[in-house]
Amino acid sequence: MNMTLQSGIHTRISQMKTFSEAATSYVKHGGEAKYLFRILPHLGTAMLTDIVPFDIKELSKELYPTQSSATRNRCAITPIRAVLNHAYDRGWAPIFRIRNFREERPKRKKAASQAWLHAFVRQCGKDGLPHVACLVLFMSQTGARVSEAISLRWQDVDFVGRTALLVKTKTEHNSVRFMTDQLVTRMRALATAPDPEARVFRYRNRHSVNERISAVCKRAGISYKPSHTCGRHAFANNTLAMGIDVKSTMDAGGWRSVAVFLGTYANPRNAGRVVADRHNLYQFENDL
Repeated sequence: MNMTLQSGIHTRISQMKTFSEAATSYVKHGGEAKYLFRILPHLGTAMLTDIVPFDIKELSKELYPTQSSATRNRCAITPIRAVLNHAYDRGWAPIFRIRNFREERPKRKKAASQAWLHAFVRQCGKDGLPHVACLVLFMSQTGARVSEAISLRWQDVDFVGRTALLVKTKTEHNSVRFMTDQLVTRMRALATAPDPEARVFRYRNRHSVNERISAVCKRAGISYKPSHTCGRHAFANNTLAMGIDVKSTMDAGGWRSVAVFLGTYANPRNAGRVVADRHNLYQFENDL
């Protein structure tokens, strides 16, 4: 064995690191630590060269025994892969390949229609729940997630510019949402000398929101639509139904992935009939 090769081997041996060391470096250089706290107690002391794909998949099942494949991929496989790829970039480990769990195709949910929203808001008026009506309208007209909506503070609402700033959204980036005149009017009615740091819609967790939505739906005699269905899903489908293009709808609602938007959220109603009617109108106008 020549001296150059021998030197290279000794260098690599001296650089052998544990998963914990690689994870620390990964976070230090801008990586996300969100899911690593559950992984490190199990994998932290393992040498990078000893980690194999089979063990990672088994660990994913152990950490998330009842969750879906999508959750295991997002919360275990992806962060572990990211750390190991970072270790490879630093010369601490060989290239690492692991396949995701096969994910089931998500079931499409029937989003809240404009008629449903009208009935819900009307019942809130009868019940004296203006903040609940305003919350659902805010989600359905801006595409905000329920976690983002209930975290909204008065200091982040601009009535003049008709905007609301969603701070640290799911994608870890602040997002500006534009509000309709109707929404601004309703929110002004709620803003009676508010504390700038107070929550606009009062709620602190999505479970309380969904319990309130369910109670209103029962009194209104309409089907129950949880916050995501009457909010983000409704925004996607109702906006598309207005004739707004996919790119504008995604940008306005904060979607980045076309695959996620089209595969999960976009579920047009009576698409065949709408297209046929548009063709009829086109032919009629051109026959003239």
